[in-house]
Amino acid sequence: MHFWPRFPPTRIIRPSEVHMRWVPVMKISVVAVAAAATFALVSSPRVEGQARVASVPRLNGKPDLNGLWQAVNSANYDIQAHTAKAALQMRPGPIVPIPAKEVLALGAVGSVPSGTGVVDGDELPYTAEGLKKKQENQDNWLARDPEIKCYLPGVPRATYMPFPFQIIQSSAATFIAYEYAGAARHIYPKDPGPAQIDSWMGMSYSTWEADTFVVHTSGFNDQTWFDRAGNHHSDKLKVTERFTMTDADHINYEATIDDPATFTRPWKMSMPLYRRVEKNAQLGQFKCVEFVTELMYGHLRKEPTK
Repeated sequence: MHFWPRFPPTRIIRPSEVHMRWVPVMKISVVAVAAAATFALVSSPRVEGQARVASVPRLNGKPDLNGLWQAVNSANYDIQAHTAKAALQMRPGPIVPIPAKEVLALGAVGSVPSGTGVVDGDELPYTAEGLKKKQENQDNWLARDPEIKCYLPGVPRATYMPFPFQIIQSSAATFIAYEYAGAARHIYPKDPGPAQIDSWMGMSYSTWEADTFVVHTSGFNDQTWFDRAGNHHSDKLKVTERFTMTDADHINYEATIDDPATFTRPWKMSMPLYRRVEKNAQLGQFKCVEFVTELMYGHLRKEPTK
């Protein structure tokens, strides 16, 4: 069994509550915008030799990543390019494969949408044993996918699951809270040394490369997947994430995967992250442990349900 603390209902933590920078939202007329733009054109000095992204908010001179973010893609189904299909787990049919009995009743809800993939080059350099295990995972998806049992999602899968997450950044530390399963990451501002115990989310510390926030994570167990397609890793996994703001509402996210026990070389995935800008956006709760109690422990009842 696995346990983690239950948190009270979550919400966006306003930067003003932790002495951070907060920019109020104002309604500005079209005339005012035009006037401001004209003034900027005639009064701003010409800058050459450097790229300027004036719309990126800053905190203590670095890009301000504070906010609620979400990936919009189908990578949680499969990080590689894939076509739509009837189900994640299939079985032989009279003519073509058909959905497994356990998901047949879900119909279109249990199907898989198509996706262009997020892996650079769309190739996963598995070792022979790694590829064999992936294929076994696919054939036994219902029994093996850790998401089905509400295990913590791991890194980088937590980033592109269909749930938002919140980055809370200050000059002292960075914290990421995920809606799925109440997952959380405390990102140390410097390398604390090797993790004392392996875990689902690993241990993370950060560095800066110019305006790119770099997160180094290791100390994983081998019980998480990269997606529902059976792509997996070992406890030797190391992940290097790069968060680069391209403007106030978008982050270019990259994750480099290094696991010599599973892959023949490091590889990378990348995707944009979008700020949730709707009114009263907040981090909800999806504490799914209680949702899978019957699945995992129902058979232990004195009189199991059917």
